[in-house]
This record gives sequence, structure tokens and C-alpha cells, in this order.
Amino acid sequence: MSQAVGISAASVQRIWHAFGLKPHLVKTFKLSTDSNFVNKVHDVVGLYLNPPDKALVLCVDEKSQIQALNRLQPSLPLGPGHPATRTHDYKRHGTTSLFAALDAATGEVVGRLKRRHRSSEFLAFLKEADAEIPEGLDVHLIMDNYATHKTDAVKAWLASKPHYQVHFTPTSASWLNLVERFFSTLSEKWIKRQAHTSVKDLEASIEHYLQIYNQNPKPFRWHRKANDILASVGRAAKVLYP
Repeated sequence: MSQAVGISAASVQRIWHAFGLKPHLVKTFKLSTDSNFVNKVHDVVGLYLNPPDKALVLCVDEKSQIQALNRLQPSLPLGPGHPATRTHDYKRHGTTSLFAALDAATGEVVGRLKRRHRSSEFLAFLKEADAEIPEGLDVHLIMDNYATHKTDAVKAWLASKPHYQVHFTPTSASWLNLVERFFSTLSEKWIKRQAHTSVKDLEASIEHYLQIYNQNPKPFRWHRKANDILASVGRAAKVLYP
């Protein structure tokens, strides 16, 4: 850059710093093209900020294709001034999928591990989660638009439950689903920090984490208002489509 504009490298650095420019960083994004985006954002965020009385708000999704990875060499432990380390290479031992329902009010998670990721597994999970819900409560399910969530069998089962109401996040906006925050915590703080020699070993590890997590669950608090989110999306859209 300094050669192209004819100034010193130090001057380039000062200009970048003054304007908060970080050309070495790149972030990914995708704007939703959902025609009902505004209404869906208000709907889902409203459940977080103003949950209905005598009702359960469940954030439902699946973390699919979780890999059982075994590092090819033993990891080095944490030490003074040194982080724990692991080898970059690994051996794959298969995959599993975690179906989860996060209680938005308490942070408690109902989770089930299944080797396959189809509508039949998703429906089986809904039935298992339903068995743990206290009677007399309305249930609001927040889900994304994945095909397994919208099959005829799933729709028929939900229709047979008049106290259930489904709220879909906008397309390409699954970040609105709080269970994704739980999946991120599970992945970064647990799964990636371990080695697993088999799918059975991985599943036992995840089940252990769920057991410990639910002993002292903490809810993920949502703070941003729907109008603030829509304003941010609007600014991004103006940059892309001036």
C-alpha cells in the first residue's frame, strides 16, 4: 500500500488506525431475502424480550454432523504462560447429531443424540421433549426453516398439539435462535478441547456435558430490540444496494 500511494508504511498504519481500518480482517455475512423478514424478527425477538405468561419458549434446532476427532498426537497441557495445545491433524471416527430444545427462560436444555439426521429423528425428538414439558403450559417453538422441520409428518404432529405454536426465524437468519448460542458454547468449550476415539465416545462426552450443564443452567439473555436489528440490516443493505 505504501508503495502504491507513495507514502511510508508508518503513515499508512497511522491512517488505518485513525479511521479504524483493519484490512487484515475479513468477516462473512449473508442478508436474508425472506419477504416476511420484518414480521419474523419482531415475532421472535418479542418472545425473548416479552415472553408470554404461563407459557414455555423453547428454542429448537439440531447440531448435525458432529465429528468424533482423535488427535494424532497427545495434546500438551496448560502451563504458566502457555496455552493448552493440540495437533492440527486428526483422524475421523464418524459423526453424530445433537437435537436440542433450549428453555429461553431458564437456559435448561433437553438434548438427544441420534446417528441420523432426518425428519423422523426430528419428530422423535419433539415427542421426547414433549414428554418432559409440564402439563397446562402453552409452548412456543422457535425453529429455523430447515426442511426436516416442515415435513407433513411434523406439521401433522404439531397440529395435534393445540397448545403448541411455531415461530420460524427468517431464512438465512438462524442466529436469531438462542439455541445456536448453546451449540457454540458446547463446541468451543467442550467438543473442540477433547479427542474422541469413536462416535460412542463422543456421544458419552456430550451427554456428560449436558448433565453437568443442566445442574446449573444459565439463560442466554437477549438484549437487542427488533427495531435495532432492522436498522443494522437496513444500513448493510444500503451499502450493498445503494
